[in-house]
Amino acid sequence: MSYACDNCGKTITAGRSQHHRRGVAGKRWAKRAQMTIRTFKPNLQKVGVLLVGKKVTMRLCAKCLKLFKKEGKLYSSVKKALG
Repeated sequence: MSYACDNCGKTITAGRSQHHRRGVAGKRWAKRAQMTIRTFKPNLQKVGVLLVGKKVTMRLCAKCLKLFKKEGKLYSSVKKALG
């Protein structure tokens, strides 16, 4: 199973991480920090969603989760409204 959002397809992306160290007099860095590759992971949550009247478990990123809550598609929010 891939680490991706089931709605929008957001996945892991790669980027660079660099720590800035203070330089010395003369406006130069004594020991320049190395750039390292790091990964940025989406904030995925497992939630129950109502699709065509059935409860389906999906992995949604935080942005899609917010959208589904607003539209009332989450199983927990529909259950509270009905019961």
